[in-house]
Amino acid sequence: MRYDSIIIGAGHNGLVAAVRLAKAGQRVLVLEKRHSVGGIAITEELIPRFHFNTCVDYIRWLHPRLLKELKLEDDRFKVQWTDPSVVTPLPDGNCLRLSADASTTAESIRQFSKADAENWSGFIDRIAQLVAFLEPLYSMTPPPVPDLGLEHLISMRGLLKPLRKYGRKTLVELLRVLPMTMPELLDEWFESEPLRGTLAASAIHGLCQGPMAVGTAYLFLHNHVGCRNGALRPAGFVQGGMGNFSNALAAAAEHLGVDIRTNAIVRKILTDENQAGGVLLGSGEEFKAHRIISNAGPSVTLLDLVGRENLEPRFTRQVKAIKYRGAMARIHLALNDLPRFRVFTDEADLRGVISISPKLEYLEQAYDAAKYGRCSYHPYLEIVIPSLTDSTLAPDGKHTMSITLQYAPYQLRQGEWNKGTKEALLQSALSTVSEYAPGFGDLIEDTVVLSPLDLEEQFGLTEGNINHGEMMLDQFFFMRPVAGWAQYRTPIENLYLCGSGTHPGGGITGAPGWNASREILRDLKN
Repeated sequence: MRYDSIIIGAGHNGLVAAVRLAKAGQRVLVLEKRHSVGGIAITEELIPRFHFNTCVDYIRWLHPRLLKELKLEDDRFKVQWTDPSVVTPLPDGNCLRLSADASTTAESIRQFSKADAENWSGFIDRIAQLVAFLEPLYSMTPPPVPDLGLEHLISMRGLLKPLRKYGRKTLVELLRVLPMTMPELLDEWFESEPLRGTLAASAIHGLCQGPMAVGTAYLFLHNHVGCRNGALRPAGFVQGGMGNFSNALAAAAEHLGVDIRTNAIVRKILTDENQAGGVLLGSGEEFKAHRIISNAGPSVTLLDLVGRENLEPRFTRQVKAIKYRGAMARIHLALNDLPRFRVFTDEADLRGVISISPKLEYLEQAYDAAKYGRCSYHPYLEIVIPSLTDSTLAPDGKHTMSITLQYAPYQLRQGEWNKGTKEALLQSALSTVSEYAPGFGDLIEDTVVLSPLDLEEQFGLTEGNINHGEMMLDQFFFMRPVAGWAQYRTPIENLYLCGSGTHPGGGITGAPGWNASREILRDLKN
């Protein structure tokens, strides 16, 4: 059978694109190499009777039109926003809580600095103004810089709304803040280290850089696009696990007639005279289509599946130069009871994100080891206990805990990623948690550790980068994935990209898939 479109990868962006194309009357085939749909937005029984969000724990922001137009808001997909969203325990027995309510957060901050508490409301208002310019930008197709035409300028009219509301001064302020380091941004507002460390942690998530790197303020803003009611570091947990989001997308796609095949490994994108026309599977099967859309990363799609021999040398060099540098590991724990953190007095403190980021310098020192190809001795940890709010994830009376650890560099200076290095990484994480929750180790029934190499091998994430490429300014907007090719198209005619390696980048947002499908449908009309 010949399809109109074949989508490589049933990650959430690929599924979003599939639904939109099918709604337009396209005959769509989705090919997924793993045993189930979802890509990194997946929930798996990694330990018998314990279910984990394997790669990503929560949602921060979804494309604003996605839920309504794809009709996902039903029993298949529900999101619970925790409050407090983030709690940072401190070695001295105190803790900082970030809440959706500004006054509640200010009171928590006041124990460390009265001035910081007074500045909190102004800070969250300013961040809301700055990300108000990014949100419409994230729903646009980047213009072909420098070849801007009138039609491209018209397509950016969505920026007029925040411009009218906040004025040109705020737009100028955004341009000033984007290249800042996090210390530079925070120096203008805050003095207390617990607050500075907690906020700076959101600027390094999934990044092989410390908070003192140029451009980390941009990643901080990226991670707060669409922030709810001024809440910083928001966390929306999908009921039943992150995989329910992907399952809801897959169900919507299949309802529209999309064919989804799992355990289908694409070995090659078939091209003829610089046109994509089909795919070859590892099984030897071939499928033909008028266009191919890849949810895989740019390097995997172009260098591996298309092949360098089919690309111009200059473009090949651009793709090879994309920075990945994964430095994040995932640790999953089956617990026989809830951990008891010394500083937490309410179970609500365990329902959101527990951030081991007592001060900004702690984060920078954690990164120091990664500079030399070593794992952090005192790592930055982001901890969640999803089973506390969703009992379906663990047996009665027991719990799941997932830890995102930084820094664990993909390329180690000495040795390689194996059972021994992963065990050392696990012990580093457990000893760090035990500093705040004595006796924590006695609660553990079983563990699973995923190194950056595991993330690459199991999920196709180049160098283990969860975002299909670093989220920094040199790989932002019209330079993502590479300059000159940020419109979801490629030099191979009828081959498109729709994954997180394209604008606006990483996170469970659906925006790359939405934007890419819009461009494909536009090409169909021309």
